[in-house]
Amino acid sequence: MSPIRRVHRPWRLAAEATALLVAAVVAFPLYWMALSALKPAGEIQSTNPRPWTLSPSLDSFRRVFEQQDFGRYFLNSLLVASAVVVASALIAFLAATAVTRFRFRLRTTLLVMFLVAQMVPIEALTIPLFFLMRDLGQLNTLGSLILPHIAFSLPFAIWMLRGFVKAVPEVLEEAAYIDGASRTRFLWQILFPLVFPGLVATSVFSFISTWNDFLFAKSFIISDTSQSTLPMALLVFFKPDENDWGGIMAASTVMTIPVLVFFVLVQRRLVSGLGGAVKD
Repeated sequence: MSPIRRVHRPWRLAAEATALLVAAVVAFPLYWMALSALKPAGEIQSTNPRPWTLSPSLDSFRRVFEQQDFGRYFLNSLLVASAVVVASALIAFLAATAVTRFRFRLRTTLLVMFLVAQMVPIEALTIPLFFLMRDLGQLNTLGSLILPHIAFSLPFAIWMLRGFVKAVPEVLEEAAYIDGASRTRFLWQILFPLVFPGLVATSVFSFISTWNDFLFAKSFIISDTSQSTLPMALLVFFKPDENDWGGIMAASTVMTIPVLVFFVLVQRRLVSGLGGAVKD
């Protein structure tokens, strides 16, 4: 056993070193963003940037939190992202159960349509969605951000949850019915907990895409700035004469913190969810 371990150890060290290198490359933009938010204005505008600062400052964060309605923008983003995550998860769970457990006409066509919907770029649908939101009277409301994001999150969520629902043995469902459980009770008390890791995995992607959305917020919130979301707050620091890069980096750091917190809270469920999806 020891010679085999000695043979495999260099390859393991190489794999770990590669993983650390990739992690460093991925984390470096986040580090530079936080560093730029802490640098004083003189160091940010310097022609010789350094990957450290000896005089960190919180002035950029102060300018961010002193911006009018910044707190409202934050709450709007949190409300929109939470609504999209909850609604898309519940709808996707029911839809995935329907296309997996039931046989009906055009079921395969419906699944193919979900894939086709994923192929259409969001930019190509922005103008049609604008007119749709206008006809529905949803412009300048948070509903104009919630509804499109739910629609775009569902195809991916349904396809991913379909594997989790399919992995649950049908004999378990039959046993529940024999014990007197209704279809509704089986759905929420037995099936829902079993596919919950998949729901968490899809929720992460829904939350990130909704939280970072700028296109819909810029297109659908036209005049009522009180309904704007956090990405719109970045526009305050873009000025015609000179951009406030310290404020931009500080606001971006503040935007990133909720995503990191959400990811840390669900990371274990996320890993098991992705593992279950790959296994299927």
